Parts: sequence; C-alpha cells; structure tokens
Amino acid sequence: MQNEIRVLFLGDVIGKPGRRAVETFIKTVNVDFKIINGENLAGGIGITPRVALEMLSCGIDLITTGNHVWKKKETASFLIEEQRVIRPLNYPEGTPGSGYKIIKRNNKEVCIANVEGRVFMNSLECPFRAMKDLAEHCGQEIPIIVDFHAEATSEKVALGWYLDGKVSAVLGTHTHVQTADDRILPNGTGYITDVGMTGPADSVIGMDKTAVLKRFTTMMPHKYEVGKENIEVQGVILTIDSITRKCLKIERIKEKIG
Repeated sequence: MQNEIRVLFLGDVIGKPGRRAVETFIKTVNVDFKIINGENLAGGIGITPRVALEMLSCGIDLITTGNHVWKKKETASFLIEEQRVIRPLNYPEGTPGSGYKIIKRNNKEVCIANVEGRVFMNSLECPFRAMKDLAEHCGQEIPIIVDFHAEATSEKVALGWYLDGKVSAVLGTHTHVQTADDRILPNGTGYITDVGMTGPADSVIGMDKTAVLKRFTTMMPHKYEVGKENIEVQGVILTIDSITRKCLKIERIKEKIG
C-alpha cells in the first residue's frame, strides 16, 4: 500500500558465509529498504571497507554496527567517508562517523539509528538519553528504526518500553541468538530482543565449534574461524505506517540458505 513502508533488517552477518547468504536472500524479498548489522562482516569480527562496499553494491541500503566496529584499523577513516555505514550514536563527541542516517527511495524515507548498550559492555554515553534526543530532533515526520546493540536482555526490553510511541521499532542485536518475543508494544513500536544471526547455524554464535569447544574444555587459547555449515538468514521484516509512524507488523525471519 502507498502509505506502508516495508523494511528488511538482518541480524549480525557473520563473515563470508553470512555475506553470501545476504546476497542470495535479498533477491527473494519485496521491501522498500534493506538493512543489515555488519559489525562481523570481516572474518567474523569487525568490518572493512571492502566487505562493506561489497554488501552495499549488492543492494543493501545501510549497515549498522556495534562494539566490534573498531576492530579493523581502516574502519575509522572509512566511516567518515561512507555515510551508509553507521556506528553507535552514543559514542563520545568527536568519534568518527555518524550514529544515524536518513535513507530515501520512491518518496519513502526512514531514519535508521544505532545505539550500544552499557550493561556488560563499554562505558559509553547513555543510550536512553541519546535516543530521546534523536527522536526529538527528528520530530514526528519520519519513522525511526533503532538497532540496539546490547548484551543484557533487561536493558533491551527497557529501551523498548522507554521508546514505545517515540520510534517505529527497537531491534536488538549482538547476542547472535534470535529471540521469540517479536511484538508490537501498546503505543505502536515494533520490538524484538534480538533479531538473530545471519551465517552458520552449526557453530557457536558464528564461530567454528571445534576451536570454541577446545577453549571451553581446556581454558587454553585457540584461533577462531568462521563456521561453514548450515547457513541461515535471521532477522525481521517491518511494515510501518508512513503517516502515523506506527509499526503495523513485525515478521521474524529464520530461513536456511542452500
């Protein structure tokens, strides 16, 4: 419908298997905008200009990140140049890059924001106040979708309630484990605690399970490699009313590729 905006958001894309899965899957969906969390695009941790541009060139409109955004040294300068890759909004003033981006197509537009949690994470500015300020700055004219990259489920649920009616959706990322609590909150905000992971399901949150099991059972360091088996795409499709900015529908995606 003319007043509806459909947005695909895929959770933490892991390495080359995740990238190939994204390229395959986005050809099958009819949406207005395609977003991914890409902080693990490069070898399962971090993001490089090459893999980011690879995703953008295949049809992704915007890439969000999280606490691994600075793992590759070339990322800081790249984020200054490439505005379609954003980092968490609540990093200190002066940090390279932007924490949100308005994207437009066919007379439709959405604001994608990225914030990072503080419980069991980095000591950053308050994500609640950062999003309150952004929502007030954007006003009532444009839908806002939030990628909340956080560890604690309590912090994610709390931000959902805090922003209910102020933004169109709060989508959790970071844990790589999809939750089954997708819902629309009372004032029209779509919510899920974690959208999941796009990459190898037969793994330990994306990493080859052999090395991870050795580390857990011996407490000795072992090199991690991205898993390669049982590739899945996980995420959500949002349907948003462009006039009211309310989320009309949130559909959870969990689909095998290949």
